[in-house]
Amino acid sequence: MSNSAITRVKLVLADRGAFHEIVVDIPVEILARYSRLIDALREDPEITATTYIDFRRLVAARRLDEQGASTDD
Repeated sequence: MSNSAITRVKLVLADRGAFHEIVVDIPVEILARYSRLIDALREDPEITATTYIDFRRLVAARRLDEQGASTDD
């Protein structure tokens, strides 16, 4: 990924009734290309080449601000 500003994205995955959270770093410039976060995660070649996401198990994806709280994206 490029050396631009980074935002953290929290992914919530379901696994046989249990939920797991992971946080990934995504360049802000990539997210700006898409109107929805999920579209960037699924379609952007730079993200899909470097980050594997099991979309069958993905329950939620949300950008985090610097304090770790969720934003509205």
